[in-house]
Amino acid sequence: MAETKPTATAPAAKSSTSVQPKKRGNSISWVAPVLCIVAGYVIWRFVLGNPSNFAKPDLAGGFWPHHQGPKSGIVKMYEGGIIVPLLIACLLTVITFVIERLLTITKATGKGNIAEFIRKVQYHLANKNVDQAIAECDKQQGSVGNVMKAGLRKYKEMISVTELDTEQKVLAIQKEVEEATALELPMLEKNLVFLSTIASVATLIGLLGTVIGMITSFSALGAEGGGGAAAELSRGISEALYNTALGIGTSALAIIMYNIFTTKIDAITYGIDESGFTLTQSFASLYK
Repeated sequence: MAETKPTATAPAAKSSTSVQPKKRGNSISWVAPVLCIVAGYVIWRFVLGNPSNFAKPDLAGGFWPHHQGPKSGIVKMYEGGIIVPLLIACLLTVITFVIERLLTITKATGKGNIAEFIRKVQYHLANKNVDQAIAECDKQQGSVGNVMKAGLRKYKEMISVTELDTEQKVLAIQKEVEEATALELPMLEKNLVFLSTIASVATLIGLLGTVIGMITSFSALGAEGGGGAAAELSRGISEALYNTALGIGTSALAIIMYNIFTTKIDAITYGIDESGFTLTQSFASLYK
């Protein structure tokens, strides 16, 4: 008997996905921190540490001039030590990724209210007007709209498929939604790790700067003694506490923005889940 070669069945061909991965670079994740560290040192050394800001500038100080007699309050931050540039870099990094996440999540949220968008899609599906539902997704222009559009394309395809039963068609739609979701969610959560990390580390870096400053001040007190040393100790402690203030402020900003972004992401994720449920339930009830 002649051998017959197995051929692909029609249902297998129908189960292919139309969702394609999106190529998104993330060079900002390593470029931004490096640039922020450089910018932090430049601000500390050449802006705060400008010789004109001090009564007794150290013009031959090189990398770390030991200027004395700051003329204004904020310039005293310079005397907080070499930890200050790291704290400024942390603050700049937080600001950079806050702006980046704000732009990304705002774009992912799309236009209009998500709940209202889902209600419009439900209305069009109830009237079996899939093309109009897809048009609503194009208007929404967000992550929920992208996932819903991918599911609707499979929804429309399954209407004309005769080889599968209703349950298999619903599973095919659900799989398409899950694959589209898997492409959208990483984009929303990307780079949030920088905010969560700095939220924990900035305070510790600030405390490290404070401890180093106090060690230096107490060493001077022990070496010199007398009333002048006590005054120098008070000044040194005051300068060291700038590290703590900058670290706590940076950490607070990172925590607040991280919580804001995670709340917005949760809202988008809920909309995506609701859109998938809408598609499967609609198809199961209308195309039995």
